[in-house]
Amino acid sequence: MAEETKEEVTTTADANAADAVKSGEGLAKAVGAGVDAQAGDATGAEAGRRARRAEKVGIVASDKMQKTCVVRVDRLVKHPKYRRYVRRTSKFMAHNEQGAGIGDKVRIVETRPMSAHKRWRVVEIIQKAEK
Repeated sequence: MAEETKEEVTTTADANAADAVKSGEGLAKAVGAGVDAQAGDATGAEAGRRARRAEKVGIVASDKMQKTCVVRVDRLVKHPKYRRYVRRTSKFMAHNEQGAGIGDKVRIVETRPMSAHKRWRVVEIIQKAEK
């Protein structure tokens, strides 16, 4: 009699788990805590974490496009042979809804691709250009 009860409980538990999996609810609970149900599926503490986005500060070089500007970012790199610092310049196309104009000092952050060349977004205008 005790064996029959165990079988019924086991069968009932299996049926409940199957129903939960079919409906998609409780899948993570059925698999176990901290175990990924699918590849690339974050559960628990990992779900809300995201890496810090890259930030750069530069000067607007061009604003002739609609909602897009070209930001020039300067950096100093030590020359391997002469041990002097050399200025290197990079240009980034950034989404500009802040209304930054030529000569403004702006902070840009990395974002999702918005077009073929635009992967940055103007977050703030640090200093307006003198007119």
